[in-house]
Amino acid sequence: MKTVKFNELNLSKQLERAIQDMGFEEATPIQSKSIPKLMEGLDVIGQAQTGTGKTASFGIPILEKVNTKDKNVQALILCPTRELAIQVSEEIRRLGKYKKGIKTLPVYGGQPINRQIRALKKGVQIVIGTPGRVMDHMRRKTLKINNLKMVVLDEADEMLNMGFREDIETILDDTPNKRQTVLFSATMPRAIKDIAKNYQNSPKTIKVAHKMVTVPSIEQYYFEIKRSNKFEILTRLIDIHNPKLTLVFCNTKKKVDELAGQLQGRGYFSDALHGDMKQRQRDRVMNKFRKGNVDVLVATDVAARGIDVDDIELVINYDVPQDEEYYVHRIGRTGRAGRSGKAYTFVVGREVYKLKDIKKYTKTKIKRRKAPSVSDVEEAKSRIILNRIKDIVDNDNLSKETHLIEKLIDQDYTSIDVAAGLLKMVMGQQEQEEVAEDEFEDTGAEPGMVRLFINIGKKQKVRPKDVLGAIAGETGMPGEVIGTIDIFNNYTFVEVPKEYAKKVLKVMKKNRIKGKSISIEPANKK
Repeated sequence: MKTVKFNELNLSKQLERAIQDMGFEEATPIQSKSIPKLMEGLDVIGQAQTGTGKTASFGIPILEKVNTKDKNVQALILCPTRELAIQVSEEIRRLGKYKKGIKTLPVYGGQPINRQIRALKKGVQIVIGTPGRVMDHMRRKTLKINNLKMVVLDEADEMLNMGFREDIETILDDTPNKRQTVLFSATMPRAIKDIAKNYQNSPKTIKVAHKMVTVPSIEQYYFEIKRSNKFEILTRLIDIHNPKLTLVFCNTKKKVDELAGQLQGRGYFSDALHGDMKQRQRDRVMNKFRKGNVDVLVATDVAARGIDVDDIELVINYDVPQDEEYYVHRIGRTGRAGRSGKAYTFVVGREVYKLKDIKKYTKTKIKRRKAPSVSDVEEAKSRIILNRIKDIVDNDNLSKETHLIEKLIDQDYTSIDVAAGLLKMVMGQQEQEEVAEDEFEDTGAEPGMVRLFINIGKKQKVRPKDVLGAIAGETGMPGEVIGTIDIFNNYTFVEVPKEYAKKVLKVMKKNRIKGKSISIEPANKK
C-alpha cells in the first residue's frame, strides 16, 4: 500500500510535534488505515500483530478527541497485562506531551489501589488498565465511566485467552451506548466476532495484508542485550566481520543521527540517511556508500527503500523494527544478486516478543547467539592476518624470502620460531598503524588540525573554493570546519580537523579536483 506521512493525516500541531520528537517519519500500514476512520468516530476492528504500531493507531485519535477542559474519564483502554498497560500509557504520554491538560493513568494489580484512587479523584481523561483492576475500581465507584467517549480493547484475543471475556462484557455493558468501540486483535476467533457483533455499531474492519518475501540466502541471528551495550556490540560485530558495506537500521531519525555521529567518533566511515534530509543530500550519501567512501550506513526504514546496492554484506537491526514487513525489507538489502549475507537483530527486554512475531511471520529461523566479546574481536583480527598470509603463500613467488628464512634456520631457529616472530611483528605494526592514523603528528598544522598535501595547484587553475567544495562534498564534513588552504604553483596544503583527517585521506584519494586525479597525504612538517 501507499505510504502515508503523519503530516498528511491532518493532525494537530501538538501531535505532529510529539511524533517528530519521537523520530517517526511515516505511519505504519495499520496506522494509516485506522487513524482516519477513528477520527471520523467510526467503530473499528483492527487486525494487527504486536509491534505494528497499533498503540499510536488508537492513541492519536484519543488524544485528538479528548476535551482537556473536562476532567472526567473520556477514554478507557483495556489491556491483557500490567506490562502492556504501562507500555501503552507511556506511549500515549509521549504522544500527548505538547497537549496541555491531558491526564493519563495506568491501573493494574500489584500496585497499591489507594494511589490509583487518589489519582482518579484528581481527574483523569484517559485510563489504561487490566480488566480485573478496572472492574475493581468500577465496583468501588472510584472509576466513573458515564462520560466515556471511547473504549479500546487492545490485544483482545490475548485477553480472551486469559479468561477475561466475562469481565470485558461486564465493563462494556456499563459504558454509555453512544461510545465509540475499538477492537485490536492479532487473530479473529469466534469469541472476538461475537463481542464485535454485540458491542460495536457497524464496525469497519481493517486488516493489514503482508506480502511474503523469502530470504533463503541470509543467515539471521539475534542477541539479547542491555540497551546500554548496543553501541559496543555494534562496533565489535563490524570489526569481527570486516564487511565491505554495512547497513544499520534504527527506528527514528534522532537515533540515526546520534548513532552515525558515534561511529564517526570511533573512526568508522559512517553516514546517516533519513527522511529529514533533502533529496540532494540523500543522493550524495548514497553515492558515497556505493563507491565505498562510506562503508557503514545508518538509516531509517523509509530512507532505506531506495537502497539498491549489491555489495552489502551485513545488515544490523540496531532497533527491532515496528512492523514484521519492515524486517523483511531490511534484511533483504543483503544477500542480493545471488550472494550470501548476514543479518543481526539487537533485542532488549520485552522486544523478544516482537521477535517472536517476526519469526512467525517470516516463517524462518532467527538463531540466538551470544554477543561478541573483546577477545572475539582480537581473534577475528588475527584470523584476517592469517588468511592474508595463506593467500601470499599460495599465490606469490617467495624464493627470495625463503632464502632469507633458511639463513635464520641455519642459526638454530626453527621455522615455527621465525613464523611466530614475524606474525607478532606484523600484528604489532598493524596496531601502531591504527594509532598512528589517528595521531598525524608533525604536519605543521594548528592545534587540533592536520595539514594535508595535495599534488595540484595554481598551474592546474585550482582555487580555494575548489578544494573546500571537493572535500566537504565528498566527505560530508561541514565546510566551515576546514582550515587554512595554501595554494602554490604545483601543490596545495589544506588543514582539516584531526578527527576528520583519516576519512579525508581515504575518501579523497579516490576522487578528483577540477576533473584532475589527485594524490593526497599528510604534509611533512620539515
